[in-house]
Amino acid sequence: MNTLSHSGVAQRRSTGRSDDTKLLGIYLNDHLAGATAGTERATRLTRTARGSALGRAIEPVAAEIAQDRKALLDIMRDLGVPARRYKVCAGWAGEKLGRLKPNGHLVRPSPLGTVLDLEALRLGIEGKAAAWQALRRLSATDDRLDAAQLDTLLQRAQQQQERVEEWRIRQAEEALATPAD
Repeated sequence: MNTLSHSGVAQRRSTGRSDDTKLLGIYLNDHLAGATAGTERATRLTRTARGSALGRAIEPVAAEIAQDRKALLDIMRDLGVPARRYKVCAGWAGEKLGRLKPNGHLVRPSPLGTVLDLEALRLGIEGKAAAWQALRRLSATDDRLDAAQLDTLLQRAQQQQERVEEWRIRQAEEALATPAD
């Protein structure tokens, strides 16, 4: 396959099946790490918001995010891509480390923490949607990928984005509003 380098000169690039599979494996495992972090973040947000309107709104999203992670694992299995434990662990640890941020309060939770959690969740869902889109395109030439399933996953991600964004805006307005003088 010919590609253009930054200088504009055509270069030959290997497109052997093993190279493609290796790159796909790296890509999917990176998304698995993100899915692990997203599942953890959504679960924690649901737990901390339990009993509130936010908790009731986010709980089904958190359940869907966990289902989407499982769908990714199933897709990886169908493609013969092994899950890399170290990437799963990195996603889990990264989410935990992401909690260690100054939030304006030393001992008690901050409303800013909820806003940042929702923003992280929103970004994670956007990344997941990008992966579903990429896989959907690949499904045109790889019959191991189910185009209808990927369409459903993509549509669900878009709905999740809308729900999370609605609550992110509400929480940001509440947390960041400054009283009128």
